[in-house]
Amino acid sequence: MPAAPTPEILAAFEAAKGFMPTDEGLALYEAAAEAGRLGLPLLEVGTYCGRSTVLLADAARAAGVTAITVDHHRGSEEQQPGWDYHDPATVDPEIGLMDTLPAFRRTLHRAGLEEHVVALVGRSPQIAAFWGSPLGLVFVDGGHTDEHANADYEGWAPHVADGGLLVVHDVFPDPVDEFTGQAPYRVYLRALASGAFTEAAVTGSLRVLRRTGPGI
Repeated sequence: MPAAPTPEILAAFEAAKGFMPTDEGLALYEAAAEAGRLGLPLLEVGTYCGRSTVLLADAARAAGVTAITVDHHRGSEEQQPGWDYHDPATVDPEIGLMDTLPAFRRTLHRAGLEEHVVALVGRSPQIAAFWGSPLGLVFVDGGHTDEHANADYEGWAPHVADGGLLVVHDVFPDPVDEFTGQAPYRVYLRALASGAFTEAAVTGSLRVLRRTGPGI
């Protein structure tokens, strides 16, 4: 039977700001629970307000490992003013820039998961450049340009341990989704072409790949 969050954790996930549908969240939780058995940290790139972090953190808590989440908290391209995914409530009124860190902290507090998450505030490539430990799971859900999606892949995919999972969100093969899912789709294809990963599961726009070989 697939691992699933408790009703309380699922409610915390659904109450948090974010864009991940529930079916994809449940698939992410299942992947995180499986990866947690490796005894290694679970890392996500792209925190936003902590919606998916709730699921990773709860799976990490159950496995006795740590969830790590990486974000500069200034919002990705499609979340800036003038775009459909912009939420004015995330703008710091004093400086006029997005700041999702307070909302993220509230999300974790309400879910009772603060002690199970390490939040790294900064840009993904800068943090990845000094990272040196294997990871049981890497969840790529950051910027949706080719520049940012490829940087996240290049920075973090090499750290996925043998048998670990690389999870890519917002994979949309249709060219009409150029600004929301084509860059993640190209990263997904790149991961498969590398020979290092094998597809393990598909749910909506979520792709779960298992590390089965060298490369990248």
